[in-house]
Amino acid sequence: MLPAWVPGAAAGVVSLHLIQRLLFPYFWADLRYLLKVLKYGLRVEAYRLRGRVVTVLDKFVKLAERQPRKPFLLYDGKVHTYGDVNRRSNRVAQVFLQRGALRKGDTVALLMGNEPDFIHVWFGLAKLGCVVAFLNFNVRSRSLLHCLSSCEPKILVVGADLLGTLEEILPNLQKDVSVWVMTKDSTLPSVHTLLDKIEAASEDPVPADRRSANNLKASVLYIFTSGTTGLPKAAVISHMQVLKGAAGLWAFGATAEDIIYITLPLYHSAASLLGIGGCIELGATCVLRKKFSASQFWHDCRKYNVTVIQYIGELCRYLCSQPKEGEKNHKVRLAVGNGVRNDVWREFLDRFGAVKICEFYGATEGNICFMNHTGKIGSVGRTNFFYKLFFSFDLIKYDFQKDEPVRNKHGWCEKVKKGEAGLLISKVNAKNPFFGYAGNKRHTEKKLLCDVFRKGDIYFNTGDLMVQDQENFLYFWDRIGDTFRWKGENVATTEVSDVIVMLDFIQEANVYGVSVPGKAGMASLILKENTTLDLEQMYKQVMTYLPSYACPLFLRVQETMEMTGTFKLQKFHLVDEGFNPSTITDPLYFLDSSKQAYVLLTKEVHERILSGQMKL
Repeated sequence: MLPAWVPGAAAGVVSLHLIQRLLFPYFWADLRYLLKVLKYGLRVEAYRLRGRVVTVLDKFVKLAERQPRKPFLLYDGKVHTYGDVNRRSNRVAQVFLQRGALRKGDTVALLMGNEPDFIHVWFGLAKLGCVVAFLNFNVRSRSLLHCLSSCEPKILVVGADLLGTLEEILPNLQKDVSVWVMTKDSTLPSVHTLLDKIEAASEDPVPADRRSANNLKASVLYIFTSGTTGLPKAAVISHMQVLKGAAGLWAFGATAEDIIYITLPLYHSAASLLGIGGCIELGATCVLRKKFSASQFWHDCRKYNVTVIQYIGELCRYLCSQPKEGEKNHKVRLAVGNGVRNDVWREFLDRFGAVKICEFYGATEGNICFMNHTGKIGSVGRTNFFYKLFFSFDLIKYDFQKDEPVRNKHGWCEKVKKGEAGLLISKVNAKNPFFGYAGNKRHTEKKLLCDVFRKGDIYFNTGDLMVQDQENFLYFWDRIGDTFRWKGENVATTEVSDVIVMLDFIQEANVYGVSVPGKAGMASLILKENTTLDLEQMYKQVMTYLPSYACPLFLRVQETMEMTGTFKLQKFHLVDEGFNPSTITDPLYFLDSSKQAYVLLTKEVHERILSGQMKL
């Protein structure tokens, strides 16, 4: 016979469980996630207290000793084990060590596509204690020279398939930059070959003290970001940020047995820190692809038994646009990334089966990150009282006309209510510092908001508008400033405008993003007096001086342009009007990639674009 108190206790437990499910449905999911955050935070804090940081590279070297035969990279059908990658990166380090050209802390710029030697060179230079600057291989000409001058490298290493890009900048490259190419021979003047020297070099490890780090805040990478103002900026990435980025896959539940598929470019933090760094954190295997292919995506997943994929919003949309063919025949269980729309999210799950979408939010240079650990469709993450103890952030009111945060009569910023869109800002402190941009103090200062809620406080301005709902889920709303995303890349409209106004018949160019779906570039133009629009010259100009993803898909010729109260070009009305020839009386043009030209945008073409019949 049970004691009299047992039924009462059981009823109490059941009642508490029902109350928890009703009032706090995400309690256990939140607790598990917070415990993971706390565990990793304590580990990083231990590094700080010991004065000896165990970096992601240190972890890789230990893994290469412990599991040398385990596959680390699978690329183009070839297996590169942890031991293989460790030895080849040692060879890279030995080449530059024997030359005596690099000291600990020197910067080396890396202009390479997705291939194993990107990682070999990156790790080899890191073993020498160098700061490695990842250059976007889509950026060319003046923009590329700007990137190089901002990070001031001693050496530039260029991939064999990017020699054409190198030739464009070589005459104007600073003479004190030593150029190395991943080939065995070269006809270019004053250019060193690297491939032959790597093959002849020793596999012996370089002294460990060259790579040793005693400060979490020491710079280790420069990753370029468009940000919100003009040309690309070199975001300073510290050991702390690399460690946080590498913990992402683990935090979402990935393990050492997982096989991770990386199709995003390695110069992006998503691929390099979350992907490669995350793989090392787990001791797992990754499949690296030269370039994303929607038609080959699931074929590769089946071929390599992929269990974790990385995505950006457009990538998921491209996959959903593919013909239906055995798409649930795969082993993928996690999809980690950002920027997927609600409708695409739902369609993705419907078509490709029980894949957990792990959406997250985080800027390359930012000091705040959100992770959707519950799988709530559309959300970038979730917050609560405890989370805000670790990461202090707020959503504040923003004045779109003045293009600045709203301040009350006392000069303080004001928080938005739940359900309202507000500018995301994150407090800058010892736990969550902002490291800024290399070679540009002004841009670093522009990303900071001072005296926000009280005198002397400092916040990082993400430039992103977000909404927090009643259940404390966060949703991305839009970007402020002169940036939009197309094909997974930030497009700085000021850079595009600068290239267009170089044409002698253009008086003014106002560039913005229009919904297609996604945000595609559109340029509103004013022609100089007594000139006509030369579409052939326009096409040649943007294709020569801009990355392919930054070339405007649509052109609109106007007589005058509306200005804001602060004498900036007005974009909001233009964005709302879009590119519909039925409602816009101004001449409209469309970049037809099949014809390699700008053509007149007719109602028929407009309808084909909206229906998805015309590929963008």
